[in-house]
Amino acid sequence: METESKVVSAARDSITYRRKGLRALLPFLGPAFIASVAYIDPGNYATNIQSGSEFGYNLLWVVVLANLMAMLIQNMSAKLGIATGKNLPEMCRAYCPKWLSYIMWGFSEVAAMATDIAEFLGATLGLNLLFHIPMLIATVLTGATTYLILMLERLGFRPLEKFIAAFVVVIAACYVLETILAKPKFSQIVYHSVVPWMGNSDAVLLAVGVIGATVMPHAVYLHSSLTQNRIVPRNDVEKSNISRFHTKEVIIAMTLAGLINLSMMFMAASAFHGSGQTGIADISSAYKTLTPLLGPAAATAFLVSLLASGISSSAVGTMAGQVIMQGFVGFSIPLWLRRVITMLPTFIIVAMGIDPTQTLVISQVVLSLVLPMPIISLIYFTRRRDIMGVLVNKRIVTVTATLCAVVILALNILLLYLSFGGSLPF
Repeated sequence: METESKVVSAARDSITYRRKGLRALLPFLGPAFIASVAYIDPGNYATNIQSGSEFGYNLLWVVVLANLMAMLIQNMSAKLGIATGKNLPEMCRAYCPKWLSYIMWGFSEVAAMATDIAEFLGATLGLNLLFHIPMLIATVLTGATTYLILMLERLGFRPLEKFIAAFVVVIAACYVLETILAKPKFSQIVYHSVVPWMGNSDAVLLAVGVIGATVMPHAVYLHSSLTQNRIVPRNDVEKSNISRFHTKEVIIAMTLAGLINLSMMFMAASAFHGSGQTGIADISSAYKTLTPLLGPAAATAFLVSLLASGISSSAVGTMAGQVIMQGFVGFSIPLWLRRVITMLPTFIIVAMGIDPTQTLVISQVVLSLVLPMPIISLIYFTRRRDIMGVLVNKRIVTVTATLCAVVILALNILLLYLSFGGSLPF
């Protein structure tokens, strides 16, 4: 707790202009990095690898679009916590009818379960492929490891923030190595990052999956919780200054997450699609194919990053689950019990021998379907001056966020149409 008080003291020095430059920003680094882990979880591996191997560089623009939307939405979530001292689920409980709050809780729990399946399976696969540990045992080890990580929260917010940030750095370092070894075509990366392309119904399905894997409902809920009482503002000037620092942190953390996602897809495009291996649709095949194509170093880096992603995002997912339950319905369960409950679906999937990667992709589609709900409620609250005060959205922010919600809704309607037998004219 002493470290935590030092961080708060340093932050107050920053918002009163006694600390300047990078030193002023350092006390605010943490919440966005925890939230960013949700944007580089194993679900991203599944959708990005499948997209890159099947369509090459063509869907990179979807990653860029999803990351820009995520940056805007996460900043709004962080701002809500600072302005109100409450997180998004608590605001929904306070301002929505009780029946609606319970419905939102139910859908949010489904999203949290879908998230946890993706994260648990990713870490389990990483342990299985890297250390040859049986899948069922790897599932138990993943659960125990994430529980121990979450125990760091008892020491204050800073140790957990540092631990999660370290995982993000490990993932980023692995993909720097992957990029060097894969030798992607940078002209293609630049071009396809800004030029939209949508070739067929399979590409549409994967595009929705990429967005579902990138913009995460539980991260939207969690971020407001991470900022609501971290540095408590004493007046409107401090609110504005705290928000300004957190905006910078969101830009840094989400840009890093976006670059990692891009590198996942263009590595798959270069290594798999570029060599004619267009049928790589699962993580195990990706690992086994990487060894002959790029060597054991690339394959090992891939698994290390997957393991770091699975463990860290699983811990963050459990944190989000607690926030969702406590915020929407006003009660919580012991952390160990939530950890056990959220392990069960993954344990069943592994025990039944269901394809892990296909489960990952489906889980991301489920997330995409649930996503409009937290975004719409977030827009509703952050546009109200009586709630947000000086941190109320500027009109351009509300309009842009509304457009993001419309795009996500439109993609979800299209996904449902395709899922029930519809077809596209291309």
